[in-house]
Amino acid sequence: MKHVTNEEQKEVRADVWLWAARMYKTRSLAKQAIEGGKVDVNDAGCKPSKALHVGDRVRLTRGEERLELEILALSEVRGPAPVALTLYRETDASRVAREQMKEQRRLSGAGLNRPSTRPNKQQRRELRRLKDSS
Repeated sequence: MKHVTNEEQKEVRADVWLWAARMYKTRSLAKQAIEGGKVDVNDAGCKPSKALHVGDRVRLTRGEERLELEILALSEVRGPAPVALTLYRETDASRVAREQMKEQRRLSGAGLNRPSTRPNKQQRRELRRLKDSS
């Protein structure tokens, strides 16, 4: 697995880097996210073919998760996760905001009491009757 360093490569396509950094599972998903406006480079929208350089700031949205990354290294090859982590650094503000959202999601489901077992046939019929009567 070849990890490209800064001296060997000066730029790489945005969709390829996002895929290599394991932000998206496939390059086509990365391309769709970029075209959908979910990815900004240096506080401006971009296209999948936008050339990324070391030091660029990438802001991306995946579902409810928002990440702000600084590019530390470039790669066109998707490697193992430990190698992908060396390609970028998440900003402190992004990390704090992500942790707050995680805690908020955890607390919002705290009062939810799920049954320990599935309803049996009699309970399912009772639930169906209650739903149909309303």
